Amino acid sequence: MLGIREFGSVKTASLILVLLLLAVLAITRYSNVLLRFAVGQEINLKTAHFSVAETEHFKIKYTAVDQDYVPIISRASEQAYRSVSQVFGREPQGKTVIVVYPDSESLAASFGWDRDQKAMGGYWGGSIRILSPRAWIDAADAEKVFTREGPMVHEFAHLMVDEITRGNYNRWWTEGIAQYVEKNLTGFEFADPFANGRTPYYYQLDSLERSFDSLDQQVAYWQSLKIVEYLVDEYGQECLFEILEYLGQGLSMKQAVENALEVDYSSFESKVYGVLNGNGREV
Repeated sequence: MLGIREFGSVKTASLILVLLLLAVLAITRYSNVLLRFAVGQEINLKTAHFSVAETEHFKIKYTAVDQDYVPIISRASEQAYRSVSQVFGREPQGKTVIVVYPDSESLAASFGWDRDQKAMGGYWGGSIRILSPRAWIDAADAEKVFTREGPMVHEFAHLMVDEITRGNYNRWWTEGIAQYVEKNLTGFEFADPFANGRTPYYYQLDSLERSFDSLDQQVAYWQSLKIVEYLVDEYGQECLFEILEYLGQGLSMKQAVENALEVDYSSFESKVYGVLNGNGREV
């Protein structure tokens, strides 16, 4: 009897272990789906009092104060959808939620940022959150300025990176891609951090990958774009999408780069530093 009970216990324990492993594998494989679901539920809860307008590809949530700006946001969003989807050669699944916040403080609070942090928008977990154009554009130029300088192209590019890679990407990569797409589609580019005579410098790729948010953001964004532009100049734009596809298969950034470019990562790093050396010193 004792032996039978022990066998049963071992069998039960083994079954539990297998189920746990399967659960971990499922969570790992579908972690991005779970994240998007969780973020979507949080947004629904926190914006339950917002009004909703729907376009062909978006669900726009807004407060009453921004009702007059919804048509502008709708047109700019659909234009971004068409142009960015064409660049990536694919469209995302389902409608994307856009939440319009009336001021910088409420936008920052939605991301858990410091209330003094300024931004025009952000992407997270399948949804796009933006600052109302009313808060930063003169009414007379609202549509023209919002379409060119607003966040829709940039943030929608982030969404495409997230969807293709299934959430398997790092910050410098998605920021570099988003800036590259935005620059090519709208002509908009962030200010050069060294244009005012500041001594140029750049970060090691490991630092950029591990500590992006703690680095000088102007420099980190600038460097991310420079690396992506180097890739396009050296290997063609298609290599960007090949890297994204490899990331979507679960490969690391280093593995994805090596597979797409058919070079070892250390050689890639050396070439990147060689290009950046023309712009400043390594830190």
